[in-house]
Amino acid sequence: MKCPSCGSEYPYHDGNLWVCPECAHEWNEETQADTAGAEDSSVVRDANGNQLADGDTVTVLKDLKIKGSSQAVKGGTKVKNIRLVDAGDGHNIACKIAGFGAMNLKSEFVKKS
Repeated sequence: MKCPSCGSEYPYHDGNLWVCPECAHEWNEETQADTAGAEDSSVVRDANGNQLADGDTVTVLKDLKIKGSSQAVKGGTKVKNIRLVDAGDGHNIACKIAGFGAMNLKSEFVKKS
């Protein structure tokens, strides 16, 4: 058994948990097996749970205020040819919207068209 966090070869069994002496990570062997088969966290899904990919067309679900502007992207606006990005602030879709230009969106506010 190796530590899933740091890869140490010295974890020990403590009750129903495994403990890593090097990084202090604790885990349950059963839940670790369940998460090993889980899908990759880099998969981006829309508000309905559909998987998104580069080049998809999406529809904005609700009016989205634009920070620093008095305008808003209206709900129902179609956005073509999206690009998936890994931004740290939760905005995982890069796109161009007619009348607004380039911007980033959160996948939770769009649905796949």
